Amino acid sequence: MDGLCANTIAPLAPLRLKGGGRSYENAGPVVKSVVEKFRSVHGEDPKYVSVAPGRVNLIGEHTDYSQGFVMPCAIDFHVAASFCPTSDNKLHVIALDVNDETCSIDLSKPIERDQSQPWSNYIRGVCKTLMDNGHKIGGGKFVFSGNVPLGGGLSSSAALEVCFAKALNHAYNLKIGGVEIAQLSQAAEHWVGCKCGIMDQYISSMGVEGKALMIDCRDLSAKNVEIPKGVAVVIVNSNAKHELAGLDSEYNARREQCEQAARHFGVSYLREVTPEQLERDSKELDPVVLKRARHVVLENDRVSKTVEALKQGDLKTVGKLMLASHMSLKNDFEVSTPEIDALVDIIGAVVGEEGGVRITGGGFGGSVVCLTPESKVEEIRKAVEENYPKRAGGRQATFYVCHASAGAHILE
Repeated sequence: MDGLCANTIAPLAPLRLKGGGRSYENAGPVVKSVVEKFRSVHGEDPKYVSVAPGRVNLIGEHTDYSQGFVMPCAIDFHVAASFCPTSDNKLHVIALDVNDETCSIDLSKPIERDQSQPWSNYIRGVCKTLMDNGHKIGGGKFVFSGNVPLGGGLSSSAALEVCFAKALNHAYNLKIGGVEIAQLSQAAEHWVGCKCGIMDQYISSMGVEGKALMIDCRDLSAKNVEIPKGVAVVIVNSNAKHELAGLDSEYNARREQCEQAARHFGVSYLREVTPEQLERDSKELDPVVLKRARHVVLENDRVSKTVEALKQGDLKTVGKLMLASHMSLKNDFEVSTPEIDALVDIIGAVVGEEGGVRITGGGFGGSVVCLTPESKVEEIRKAVEENYPKRAGGRQATFYVCHASAGAHILE
């Protein structure tokens, strides 16, 4: 989930990490900023830089915590942390995007949340989860920054967690694989307070350059899904930001409702319920819980059909499936907003049958994702610029054209 909440951290600089090299000297402005800050503060070069991407989910929303199917891709917006291991038992962290705030995490003492610095809790959670699972970590000096839009449903919190888990794994030779890094990072977010599924951390850790992944959230296997040539991945942030962290959030309530539905059907997860069973055995189910279950069961089917349509280059079918997903999230899961619906209407009118658009992320604001021919990108941009403020109380949207990116990695 995009758990770095609005109003807890200053907006990140609108910079993009460029280049696929493993040297941080030419890796882009975000990496450059954390390296330069490290040098100016500590008088030496960092030993390593850890980079972890945000993500956009093309289809398969609110299905991961029911062990269903999702299809995200990592994007070329990242969190980067320059770091050097130290001989003490403390993490000294500078957050460039929070006015250079600093925190110190003493690993020799019980790790607790610090509500005066909410951003630090994601890092504290990573440290706690690593140690709770028997991994021995030591101190380090860190400077981090990022350009994953906050509150936009693009998983800034997962990128931060995976970035630090990857860094500590490398610094202390923990030999943790990519899937386990995702699982530990997910556990860190649970500790912070958002009971997210595995998708966000998985794709940040395991993303593949140029491809989306169809992830089976039951066995954590994944299949590469080629995005057809000439098709752009466009993200439009409504700038109606959501705030999901906290045990009483609407996001957590949706998860609880899905678990209630699973108990009604006598299964562990809604993944195990078929559309036929849903229709046959739902008469005594609470109407609201039934709506939540219907979304999850049918969304899993939409993911599988979208993968097949993309293989065939059938954007017309992809568009129908994305719209069905959006309407389900609006009407059955009730996580859309008027601003998001406006963007879907505006962009859908331009794309027509040549692509699709839907809400992406946990909802309650955030962004939409669009798969569209590259030839329509500028037309979409102009339509959003002209029409969105009229339907969003003057609010402006932010427009991104993204590329499927590699997962977390270390620069030396």
